[in-house]
Amino acid sequence: MRLRIDPSLRSNPLQLQGDQAPAIAQLLPVPQTLAVSIDEFLKAAGPILDVRSPSEYAQGHIPGAISFPLFSDDERAQVGICYKQQGRDQAVELGFEIAGPKFADFIRQAKGIAPDKKVRIHCWRGGMRSGAIAWTLDLAGFHTITLQGGYKAFRQWVRRTVATPQNIVLLGGMTGTAKTDILHALAQQGEQVLDLEGYASHRGSSFGGVCLPPQPSTEQFENWVAGAWHRFDSQRPIWIEAESRRIGTCRLPPELFEQMEAAFALEITRPIDERLALLVDIYGQADPTELIAATERIRKRLGGKRTQDAVALIQAGDLTAAFAILLTYYDRTYRYGLEQRTSFVPEIDVSGLSAEQAAERLRASLQDKK
Repeated sequence: MRLRIDPSLRSNPLQLQGDQAPAIAQLLPVPQTLAVSIDEFLKAAGPILDVRSPSEYAQGHIPGAISFPLFSDDERAQVGICYKQQGRDQAVELGFEIAGPKFADFIRQAKGIAPDKKVRIHCWRGGMRSGAIAWTLDLAGFHTITLQGGYKAFRQWVRRTVATPQNIVLLGGMTGTAKTDILHALAQQGEQVLDLEGYASHRGSSFGGVCLPPQPSTEQFENWVAGAWHRFDSQRPIWIEAESRRIGTCRLPPELFEQMEAAFALEITRPIDERLALLVDIYGQADPTELIAATERIRKRLGGKRTQDAVALIQAGDLTAAFAILLTYYDRTYRYGLEQRTSFVPEIDVSGLSAEQAAERLRASLQDKK
């Protein structure tokens, strides 16, 4: 690993003043923080401390990184306003006035996170925030590494990573064919799987968010996808469920979607009664008001009369009949998307099979195609 010492971190951010400052400074160890590229940073040892504000972290962060903010959102806003109105020096002074009393607590927190005193640190652009935390922890005996270019460099890495060509096998099938369960079974059987709906916390339809936690930002969704993409073996196939450009509010990276559109695909089929049973199993415990709201969202495409009938059936507790109506829309939409593909899509009948059995059949079918 090629490392360099960041000269900017050799200065004393406590800004010692007075006659005693030089003498005190001589007693302090010279910081040994190393600033490395994104590839080196991701490979290095130690937990990642994201020292940006809580809202920046919530919007998107490196998978596995720990929120370790130098400033709260309000404090960061104060420093930013000071920078614009009074200049850099005044903003730096205000920053240390705010953060200075926290330094001892930063050290205590870091010891709890990394008992071996090895940490990786980053902020937005690899500037003063990460430098201040790194300097503080260096003085406390930590081995610190900072990220050249900060989180912005990581986001550039995400774009490059998802554009890397991989050997994709697209798994298609109408709503209710248990594609997600089969993908999970494929993963348990040792196959490489990219669970886009899992990362998006959404099943991809109007009903996709029912019974699931809130969705992440598109930015964080991309971060998780890139992290998984980077770990895959390019010599082996990667199974991905066929999706549109959006999964709920999350947008697929265009670089990945282009690869998916051109990928080899397999379509699984099940009889309608099995599909309805699977859908009732998924949504049977859902709040009926959520199911009705999801039905109303597709009123224009489903049609007024069908929507009315489906809502009445949901209210009556007859989910099987309600979903039979809803599938008239979803099946039509799926067929239209399938017809847009320029290559032939083989069908794999998984009638009566468990997810594990279906996964084994798909693996065998893929071997036959080779």
